[in-house]
Amino acid sequence: MINQQINKLIENDKHNMIDFRRDLHRHPELPFEEVRTTNKIAQALDNIGIVYRRTEPTGIIAEITGGKAGKTILLRADIDALPVQELNDKIDYKSTIDGKMHACGHDSHTAMLLTAAKALYQIRDQLPGNVRLVFQPAEEIAMGAKAMVKQGVLENIDNVFGMHIWSQTPINKISCVEGPSFASADLLTIKFRGKGGHGSMPHDTVDAVMVASAFVMNVQSIVSREVDPLEPAVVTIGRMEVGTRFNVIAENAILEGTVRCFNTAVREKIVNAIKRYADQVAAMYRATADVDYVYGTLPVINENRSALLAQTVIQEAFGDDCLYQERPTTGGEDFSYYTENIPGAFALLGSGNPKKDTQWAHHHGCFNIDEDAMVKGAELYAQYAWAYLNQTKF
Repeated sequence: MINQQINKLIENDKHNMIDFRRDLHRHPELPFEEVRTTNKIAQALDNIGIVYRRTEPTGIIAEITGGKAGKTILLRADIDALPVQELNDKIDYKSTIDGKMHACGHDSHTAMLLTAAKALYQIRDQLPGNVRLVFQPAEEIAMGAKAMVKQGVLENIDNVFGMHIWSQTPINKISCVEGPSFASADLLTIKFRGKGGHGSMPHDTVDAVMVASAFVMNVQSIVSREVDPLEPAVVTIGRMEVGTRFNVIAENAILEGTVRCFNTAVREKIVNAIKRYADQVAAMYRATADVDYVYGTLPVINENRSALLAQTVIQEAFGDDCLYQERPTTGGEDFSYYTENIPGAFALLGSGNPKKDTQWAHHHGCFNIDEDAMVKGAELYAQYAWAYLNQTKF
């Protein structure tokens, strides 16, 4: 009966949920600048009657206290937008801010979690435990989850659950795989220093172009020859700044890149290898190297029991055909900081629909979602919380 009640409450609130999402879409805010968004969420929670506290500098942690004693589950949505120019002129809720856009669907995450919260609040007397609602800033720069953890968001939490709208997954399909879901995402900057000089007299120089080029050509052998082929890994050098003029041999080169993998031991092996390659290549050409490696997000590893519970919820709420097995992605997600020490799962909510032009890649200027997916997303938030709090095998 409660499951049906949750379904009905969310179905009846569909239009308000879509209106809220479209309002956020018109007014995107970048990481840690989500002041208006935070205020809108606070106002919505006030209207429902849910208690909350603001986090610094933006974001909200809210709590629904159940009528019966039990565990506490955390439901998370991210709220920030991207520095992307929206290119979609077909919608009447296009971003009103030049160069800023909800190009990853966080506006829909926020609206879905608020709608789920409203439904859960209305059945709070029957909840055997508590539901913590997290509206997290700054996911796009992998700093928001860390900030929330420092401000106590995980205190007394027993399980965590989140989701991401996903344009690569077809509409009416939801995935929540066991094990790896998102990769770790790290940043690296490598500075090579040689000895500049005239382009006509290379023998008097140490050419930073040669050093940087040799490094880029050789660094891929870390993945092909040092990492177990059964362990996925990516090393990408995405930017190289070197040289100033056609007849000047460069003294300095700056390279920037990223490393992605699903295994922390593999991650450390790659880090050490990159440093070794940089030092050895530099030495070979009589240059020096400085490697700055920044650890970004951890890999998102869905705890098996939590993922299986989510799969059961998906099948029972939406039918067996809705359950989908999406392959892990080497994209990054700072939801990983919630699941580092607490069991939980992260689902992918299908929104890809060529008929509605919602198949564009995330972070693209034409990105949009099929809003019909939002009802399932909101219900999945609420149904997972209800299922977790009511089962005894955890």
